Amino acid sequence: MIRTRPFTDAVAAALAAGTGKPIGKGRRPDGKPLDYYILWRIDRQTGGAPFSDLNEDATLIYQITCVSAPDPTKPGSFGSQAQLEWLEDKARDVILGRDPATGLWLHPLTVPGIKVMARRPDIEAGGTPDPADGIMSSASRFAFDLTST
Repeated sequence: MIRTRPFTDAVAAALAAGTGKPIGKGRRPDGKPLDYYILWRIDRQTGGAPFSDLNEDATLIYQITCVSAPDPTKPGSFGSQAQLEWLEDKARDVILGRDPATGLWLHPLTVPGIKVMARRPDIEAGGTPDPADGIMSSASRFAFDLTST
């Protein structure tokens, strides 16, 4: 059986290390950051070998919401599309980026008892800008196919 929480922690740690931005799991990160990510696990599908049915395989789907916001120390500032697109690109680089020479993931996800078989984009949830308060956000979804080791 694949445990979800350790894998979620590994995804959050890789995203934080690869982007240098704060990550909130299911909510805004502490400390009122100006730009950040929110990581949500939104689906889990389990399976395994047909004869043992031990649920030793799982597909976990995560949504990574990128948030660009105004700087409260600068009146009239606002979240920008350029900042939002930078956040989106960095998140994709962390989740899907591979070394062109070796084909290995640029940001490995190492969790005891779990082997990542595949990573892929899932459906794109789209943007949710809020012009009234100067915040821009967008969400991307990624699926991870896992097996027990």
